[in-house]
Amino acid sequence: MYSVSTTEIDVGCDRISGAELIKVISFDGDMTLWDFEKVMRHSLTVTLEELRHHIPGRSSAALTVDRMIEIRNSVAAEFRGKTTNLEEIRFHGFKRTLEFIGCSDDTLATNLNSLYIKHRFEDIELYPDAIPTLDILRSDFTIGLLSNGNGYPERCGLPDRFSFVVFSQDVGVEKPHSGMFLEVCRHAGCDPRELMHIGDSLESDVAGANGAGAVSVWLNRDNRENETGIVPDHEIRSLLELAEITEE
Repeated sequence: MYSVSTTEIDVGCDRISGAELIKVISFDGDMTLWDFEKVMRHSLTVTLEELRHHIPGRSSAALTVDRMIEIRNSVAAEFRGKTTNLEEIRFHGFKRTLEFIGCSDDTLATNLNSLYIKHRFEDIELYPDAIPTLDILRSDFTIGLLSNGNGYPERCGLPDRFSFVVFSQDVGVEKPHSGMFLEVCRHAGCDPRELMHIGDSLESDVAGANGAGAVSVWLNRDNRENETGIVPDHEIRSLLELAEITEE
């Protein structure tokens, strides 16, 4: 697991909000580059149909995608601090789902997990502004993926577009922990003030970047009200607006 040093704690004290020093740009994945909510629900729907095929009857008929999400999230909460491997957590979520309807079957849970992962990646939909933005920026900046998820670029329709990939399950901590952003700096060979991070979450992406001393950009596609007290350095509606920020 990642350990925090005194230097890492202090790094957020000298922040800048401009883009004049930026050399490296990191992107969140889920809900920033692709619609995770949509593909997740679709994949769970396919998996639920398979589950009902193996276990027909009233117990499985009453099971819903929302209930499966609740079960998975409760498992994730139980595993917090023990593992950050999302495929392992998802497997235990399916295992717990089967137990919920009175069926304990690790083999079926494994098969359901594999089916979910297959559709989770094969059916993913990138936002229309993702590839054009990455292609514009990577000629002038080192571009990377920084995610609490497990959206491997080559499986998400984004091969050869990132110079580095940092997943929380590999680092041992999750955004907004400064260790995630400092791991990016280690990979990219930059100072935190030379890093700009873009993401849809104020709590994870913006607060994390702010705390690490990086430049934060909040992707607010739906024009949501910010009621958190977390202040991004920049706010955008589309990734294409990043070109203007980096030219400031």
